[in-house]
Amino acid sequence: MVTRKNAVSSALLLVVTFCFLAGIYLTLQAQFLAVVQVAVYAGAIMVLVLFVIMLLNLKEERFSLTGNWKTLLGVLGVGAICAQVIAIILLSKDKIPQTISPKAAVQGTVESVGMMLYQTYAFPFEMASLVLITAAVGAIVLAKKKLQ
Repeated sequence: MVTRKNAVSSALLLVVTFCFLAGIYLTLQAQFLAVVQVAVYAGAIMVLVLFVIMLLNLKEERFSLTGNWKTLLGVLGVGAICAQVIAIILLSKDKIPQTISPKAAVQGTVESVGMMLYQTYAFPFEMASLVLITAAVGAIVLAKKKLQ
């Protein structure tokens, strides 16, 4: 995604990245987060981002990675971070649990999130919805005054 020169193709590759992130959530038994990741980020937010990119009508820019000391420093930094991550993974293989507890497997489901949202946090959920509705109505009123 970050290597693309065209902003539209970069945004579309970001959608692929969001889908892969949803796959990581699925491997962690967090089904609700995976569905929300695809629906909210890969769906709604990326449509908005693509709309803005196309509305701005960005021109292609020339970009060169050669002969720049900052590029070399960045590549060395990324290499050092990758080496640290690989070292941590290799050194902590015996400490990673191979199975997930039954309680943790239930926590990421849609049912458990819904039960928490509508039982334990019902009042804050309703207050948040009232604040969002009030903000939407206020934005409409302000926008309507400017049109007249």
